[in-house]
Amino acid sequence: MPFRKVFFWLHLIAGLAAGLVILVMSATGVALAFEDEIVAWAERDVRRVEPPSRTASSPGNAELQLGSVTAPLPLDTLLTRAREALASSASPKEGEPSVASVKEGPRVTGITVSADLREAVAVNFGRETGVYYVNPYTGQVSTATTTRTHDFLQLMLEWHRFLARTGEQRPVGKAVTGACNLAFLFLAVSGLWLWWPRAWNRRVLRPSLWFVRGASGRARDWNWHNVVGFWSLPVLIVLTISGAVIGYRWAGDLVYRAAGETPPATRPSASPGNAELQLGSSPATPAIERPEGVKKLTYAAALARIQAEVPGWQTITLREGLAPRRAAPVTTLSPGNAELQLGSVSSAASAPERPRAPQPYSATIKADDNAPAFATTTIVLNPYTGEVLSRTGYADQTTGRKARSWLRYLHTGQALGWPGQLLAGLASVGGCLLVYTGFALSWRRFFGRKSFPST
Repeated sequence: MPFRKVFFWLHLIAGLAAGLVILVMSATGVALAFEDEIVAWAERDVRRVEPPSRTASSPGNAELQLGSVTAPLPLDTLLTRAREALASSASPKEGEPSVASVKEGPRVTGITVSADLREAVAVNFGRETGVYYVNPYTGQVSTATTTRTHDFLQLMLEWHRFLARTGEQRPVGKAVTGACNLAFLFLAVSGLWLWWPRAWNRRVLRPSLWFVRGASGRARDWNWHNVVGFWSLPVLIVLTISGAVIGYRWAGDLVYRAAGETPPATRPSASPGNAELQLGSSPATPAIERPEGVKKLTYAAALARIQAEVPGWQTITLREGLAPRRAAPVTTLSPGNAELQLGSVSSAASAPERPRAPQPYSATIKADDNAPAFATTTIVLNPYTGEVLSRTGYADQTTGRKARSWLRYLHTGQALGWPGQLLAGLASVGGCLLVYTGFALSWRRFFGRKSFPST
């Protein structure tokens, strides 16, 4: 049997075996490519605020007017308002702390502020409690009126990665999607081999490069399969390779070995700005001593120190303690909005309780001059003196870590901004069409009355 014929049957068998799972991953990938934008649009009513144009009096606060916009309330005041809103919504039972005692708790896992004057301050109390959005000028606290958008996108992620398996079946779902992703990579490469024309002329190339008008039945399916496959091929190869790197430890280690580096002992998280701290590749943060008679810096003072350190900041996510090592890439920090990065903030809710030793302030900052687009900088502060204990960013990473970060964000297209996300989304739609046309051609091959050319 000719080698081309063998390749064709391998291509067909792999497509039939993995087609349904590839269809699920492609369909969910369309939504996940625009996850941040979808969430931001759904919550636009609570995330966006209107800065007052005139100075307004506020009890207990002397506001200053900066140009034509009233200065925002102190960050600690906004934090207190968010805690009061959380306590009042919890309906405390008899004997439980009241609203008057909320200044010392509950624990805040992250506060995100934006340089955009029309963005609310996002206060995160953990994954279970969620995010409270505080108007920085009035102190009004709002929450998303519904979690349906978050729930929908979380369901899409569960199907995309685990086929919605839970409990003991979750690793099984992950193994299946991982294997089918590799099968998709094989289908992309073998499809190019099969597509490659024996003769390069207009008559042969035209039906393989563009849609033929009036085609129907098997001719239409063959034409669509070739055209969609050809134009989606570059993006699909990137998506499947990056998916393998995300899903398999051995694939991630290959990235480091290709760069001539030893793979890190700890699996990297989705937050490139925290890579040095999370991977343990930089010296450990020095132990913090509590100076006698010195009070801990407030969140407002820590934020001011961070802002002075990075003048061109866009968004700052401030937390007490270091970011978790493991990330949960459900929602990422997007330029121009106050969306919290669950990989480095919300997942802290499931982390162990804070140790008794003093914890530093740490902040993840996205600045105007960040390059590439997904890069962030992490700064760790002494909570008593404001001294910068460490500062790490994309430029401080090794070549292997940079490549790993690129592959992580190329998988959703975010590495190239909205054009990259659009390409990833269109390629995912193309994946759905490839599954449909592939099944249709297979059905006609095995059950149709007439045979159709296979190569």
